[in-house]
Formats: sequence, C-alpha cells, structure tokens
Amino acid sequence: MIPRFLQDQQGGRRRLSDAGPALVLVGGGLDDGSESVPLGEKLAATEFAVVNYRRRGRGDSGDTAPYAVEREIEDLAAVIEAAGGRAHLFGASSGGALALEAAAAGLPIDRIAVHEVPYLVGDPMVRSWQQYVADVTAALDAGDRDQALRLFMRLAGSSDEDIAGAAAAPVWPALLELAPTLRYDAACLGDGPPPADRLAMIAQPVLLSTGSTVDPHSAGLPVDFFGAAADAAAASLPHAQRLVMEVAGHVADPALLAPRLAEFYRA
Repeated sequence: MIPRFLQDQQGGRRRLSDAGPALVLVGGGLDDGSESVPLGEKLAATEFAVVNYRRRGRGDSGDTAPYAVEREIEDLAAVIEAAGGRAHLFGASSGGALALEAAAAGLPIDRIAVHEVPYLVGDPMVRSWQQYVADVTAALDAGDRDQALRLFMRLAGSSDEDIAGAAAAPVWPALLELAPTLRYDAACLGDGPPPADRLAMIAQPVLLSTGSTVDPHSAGLPVDFFGAAADAAAASLPHAQRLVMEVAGHVADPALLAPRLAEFYRA
C-alpha cells in the first residue's frame, strides 16, 4: 500500500511547503486529508515543511486487506521517510491516536501534537464505545454504509435532526465512500480508554489540545468529553503538555491553533 500525498492547488507538489522542519498531518475519521489543508497552509506559512497525506482506504490511497493498525503505522513510516527521515506529527481526532501509536512503536518522530483524541473515560462511555464497535462492524459486514455513518454520528453526539440533515446533504455520498474506514479509526482507538502502557513508552514531548467545551454538532456528548480524554492520556505520557482552546471545535480553528503548534514544535 502506498499512501498518497495531497497536492496543493497548483498541483504536482507533495508538500504544502518545502522549507523548514518536516511536519506530517494525520487526519481523523471520515477525512480524506482535505480537512487538514487549512491548518497545513497556516503552518507552512510559519516555515514548516508540511506534508499532508491520505490514510489508507481514503481517496486515491490503496487499501490492502486484512487491515491492522500496524499497517497504518507502516504507511506513516513511509510518509516520514519521504519527508526526509524524521518529522514532527500533528494528529486530529482518531488520527491523534494513530500518531501516538506510531510514536510508541518507535518511528523517527520529534514532537507530537494531537487535537481532541476521542479516548473513552468512565465505564458508561467505554460500554457505549464497545457497543458502537460491534454495531458498526456488523453494519459494514452487511454492506450497510448508511447505517454505519448514522451509528458514528450518534456516537459523536449528533442529534437525530443533525443526522437527518447530513444524510440529505450533498456531502453524504462522499461520506459513504469513506464509511469502511470507520473500522480503521475504531482499531486505532482500541478498547476505548487511553492505552496507558503504550503511552508511557513515548519519550517525545506531546501537546494535547482541546476546545473549552464540545462542538455544537456534538451536543450529545458530555461538555468535558474531550478534556477528560486528554487529561487521562496526559497522565500516562512522560512529557505531556495540555492546551485548552477558548473556542470549541473538533476541527480546530487553524488561525488559533497554528501559532500555538508552531511555538510547541520550535521549543
């Protein structure tokens, strides 16, 4: 499997920038890499060589069965090698879980920042997660991508009205194409809680950012959902830093986040 790099608007380039330290962006659930472009452009303007790629099964990236998190780590290793052999990482949502797994596996990574990794804290949330994994697996095994998407949105705290609106929106067919990768994001998050033993193996500095509350589209989640997850992960990381953004957003505002990331990577 060869991960595909996103091209910029001029086409033909593998990086959003060619200057400065390498920084690889790792996208989250239902993202083909496009979601990271605005943040990548802001970071490229601050003199990082930003590399954005499509994870396996997304867009024009290949997808070799059977899936395993280890294969995604190998994909990321190939991206880092193409970026020059070492890199900082930024991981969004479940992409943050993948970035942390890659660091624990010993990839040549410098500093790591993750935004709102949806680890599950507390028995009720863990039970809900495990039921979701069983249900979404059954839906995808049956070829029911529509149901898989609805299950994911419900897990993410969307209301019935939000789900109905999304299903009627022009973006729904593109989301249906990405639905099989919901299994992959679930695998990156594992049993649900932060993997304390593996996080303890990460020697690099790790910045964990969250919004001050949940995104309005995730109103069904506890208001401290992502903060509690980040705090629990930070407790297992040897060199963790926490950042709470004043503005809620599971997709963080690039204008707010990029300067804080640049400061962290340069430290």
